[in-house]
Amino acid sequence: MIAQLEGVVLSADDGVVVLDVGGVGFAVHVPLTVVLQPGKRATLYTYLHVRENELALYGFPDQDQKSLFEMLLGVSGVGPKAALNVLGTLSPDTLRRAVLNGQPEALSRAPGVGKKTAEAIVLHLKDKIKRQGVAVMEVAEDDADVIAALTTLGFSIVEAQRALQQLPRDAKLSLDEKIRQALTMLGK
Repeated sequence: MIAQLEGVVLSADDGVVVLDVGGVGFAVHVPLTVVLQPGKRATLYTYLHVRENELALYGFPDQDQKSLFEMLLGVSGVGPKAALNVLGTLSPDTLRRAVLNGQPEALSRAPGVGKKTAEAIVLHLKDKIKRQGVAVMEVAEDDADVIAALTTLGFSIVEAQRALQQLPRDAKLSLDEKIRQALTMLGK
């Protein structure tokens, strides 16, 4: 199994990065939130998915995202593309909060993830995430709504998540105020 790749980014388009490792170009599927610049060095923690007629590499900037990806694959009805879409739509902390708080509607905003699949993810991952003992920050439950609003307005998921991360977490902001502040940050 190929667990990690380190090399120079040859290209990065539409969720696929081509990484030159010792003269061999590896095509690696990455979440849309992963932004890598061609010509720069990068390290990706990878998961090799084997099917009858295809080998596919999926890469992540850290072990945490890779671990969540593997957990998502363990849920019946969730394939690698859906799992990648979930991680490209929700940050790891937001994903954990949605699962622990029983919020399948946040998960169903990911492309290719319907209501039943989102409910299955919540059901099957709740205990696994609790057992990890990962400290999940107490933040507002409407983060997915902010991202959905910003993407509807034409911003990319990456831009929306970056703006959301810059919002003050200690203040109790309404959904409208969060969207307004995020738009102000994106307008700079």
